[in-house]
Amino acid sequence: MTQQTIKDIKERLAVIQSVDDRYFQSLISDERRGVQQLLSQKLKAFDKINAEAERMKQMFSYERSIYARGFRLIAGIDEVGRGPLAGPVVAAAVILPQNSQITGLNDSKQIPKKRHRELYEAIKHEAVAMGIGIIPPSVIDKINIYEATKLAMLEAIEQLSVHPDYLLIDAMKLTLDLPQLSLVKGDAKSASIAAASVIAKVTRDELMNQYAQEYPEYQFEKNAGYGTKAHLETIEKYGILPIHRQSFEPIKSKL
Repeated sequence: MTQQTIKDIKERLAVIQSVDDRYFQSLISDERRGVQQLLSQKLKAFDKINAEAERMKQMFSYERSIYARGFRLIAGIDEVGRGPLAGPVVAAAVILPQNSQITGLNDSKQIPKKRHRELYEAIKHEAVAMGIGIIPPSVIDKINIYEATKLAMLEAIEQLSVHPDYLLIDAMKLTLDLPQLSLVKGDAKSASIAAASVIAKVTRDELMNQYAQEYPEYQFEKNAGYGTKAHLETIEKYGILPIHRQSFEPIKSKL
């Protein structure tokens, strides 16, 4: 029998899903260095897949316990944009199906920016419902960022096309007659909150990109309104914009 080439083996290994696969097991006795390297690479890939599966299992632990109590429509809620000097605070509410399978879902801050849009589309495709709340700087200045964040979250919930029966919220308590759980750093603990963090992040980044076109000197596409050194220097040079938060320092001291 003609011995398989390394190339042929690599192609067949690419579609194998388990170390228990008969073909994978048959290669263990192949002493060629190239074959053993391929097996080692495949084992590392399996380990990575298994680790991600375990992480995702943990990400749904809160949801599973809530489903077990009879709830079915769990809305994860998170916000983006509390700290910037410019732009709105944006919140999102996302209801995922019970059998949700979104690989790589995590706190948006833990996800490479180049993957944000990909995950955004995956969440949008799979979600039972999504809602977004956007509170502008003028309102933030009137009621403070904490209250504005709650307002954005309430608006996001109102925008849902179906009514949730339970809320999982990132570090916030809302005055709604709905059972809810506030989780500190919830976007790293709950898949539903993580999904909301991604939706809110992409939505706000797109808004700041629009502002970047209107005010190119401020480079909002890079700083997203945060108080970077370059942003502060631009404020000194060109002044304060209507989208700057006048109640935030150092903007407040410059008025």
